[in-house]
Amino acid sequence: MEALSFSSLTAISPVDGRYQRKTNELQPYFSEFGLIRYRVLVEVEYFIALVAYGIAPLADFPMEKCDDLRGIYKQFSEEDALWIKNTEKVTNHDVKAVEYFLKEKMQEIGLEKYLEFIHFGLTSQDINNTSVPLSLRDAIHEQYLPLMGQLVDRLTHLQNVWKDIPMLARTHGQPASPTRLGKEIKVFTERLSIQLEQLKNVPYSAKFGGATGNFNAHFVSFPEKDWVGFANQFVDNILGLKRSQTTTQIEHYDNLAALFDGLKRINNIILDLDRDMWTYISMEYFKQKLKEGEIGSSAMPHKVNPIDFENSEGNIGIANALFEHLSAKLPVSRLQRDLTDSTVLRTIGMPFAHTFIAVKSTIAGLDKLLLNEKAFEKDLENNWAVVAEAIQTVLRREGFPKPYEALKGLTRKNEAVTKESVHQFVDELPISTELKNELKAISPQNYTGIQLV
Repeated sequence: MEALSFSSLTAISPVDGRYQRKTNELQPYFSEFGLIRYRVLVEVEYFIALVAYGIAPLADFPMEKCDDLRGIYKQFSEEDALWIKNTEKVTNHDVKAVEYFLKEKMQEIGLEKYLEFIHFGLTSQDINNTSVPLSLRDAIHEQYLPLMGQLVDRLTHLQNVWKDIPMLARTHGQPASPTRLGKEIKVFTERLSIQLEQLKNVPYSAKFGGATGNFNAHFVSFPEKDWVGFANQFVDNILGLKRSQTTTQIEHYDNLAALFDGLKRINNIILDLDRDMWTYISMEYFKQKLKEGEIGSSAMPHKVNPIDFENSEGNIGIANALFEHLSAKLPVSRLQRDLTDSTVLRTIGMPFAHTFIAVKSTIAGLDKLLLNEKAFEKDLENNWAVVAEAIQTVLRREGFPKPYEALKGLTRKNEAVTKESVHQFVDELPISTELKNELKAISPQNYTGIQLV
């Protein structure tokens, strides 16, 4: 079969095909176009920084042209990116093609005299190892954190709406001390909020120091200049990254690994939420809003499947597998550099895309939930055994002998524990009427502990 023309129907990856509408906001950061644009940005800002630093051959540079130079990346177009890609077919080197593009643009604005100070003294990784963390930082701040904010906001709303709903807890799959639905949702908002704050504190590290990190070409050309100070100023203050001080040809990637590990932990929290919601739906604690024309099962008309939570779970699995590989592989490189980092760095958009699909699916699933209070009430009423903990603890307070053993005898009979059997048990205890009334006031519906929401 002949190759097909590219479209959302013929894309091999579902993130560019079936799910493209859920991932298209990531294209400016992680596409080939995005990477090229960030490279152009770094090259332009580096050139302008050299001018400002007072390199002698640039002393007469017309500063009014800086706006024209910045316009090259600010108005960067798909046509510009195609020019670079076509040039790469000849050079067989992507960053060199960017250098030629900029020299072409500089000639167009009358800056022929300064062409050779584009990419001056640099290796391609000085550009890649600043472009990639720049794109990551922008994608995290401009897209990822706002999306996660939507999820946390949805959960915060639900925890407040459901804060007074008593609910049977389950530990090891068995009935346990009752809780409140709002508090169980708050578990996830709190976990997500903590991990998101930790994620914000991971530095976006960058390498910038020449072919093997020693500024060899810079120093041999202008030995009187403080190139380390210049690079720190450029990377930290102009680009807004954090320059790694002692490197090989490439960035260490240790902080990048920390970032990916943080994203993976956040995904695991969402995965945990997905599975809990799926289980609650299967227990009929929730029903789901019906959408006109939507089909739950091709064979069983009655079904409304929890597909959003399942979709999220599946995409998180893929995302985390990729984040895991990236965080394990990137910090490891042979001697001063091999090419494996460059190969895998091109895939960093993939786990982000699968993460976006997952988070959006979880939000969609949450928005479909309809509380089925009768199921909560029925479950609590059918599990009066859970008040045994409360009764035996109060009896301990009163110095009653062996209360645990007494309650164990009640709750482990081969018959259902009911309100009536619990109250009968209490009535038969050799305790005061006042204490009996206190114990009989305890129910699965009100034995829910401290209000934490």
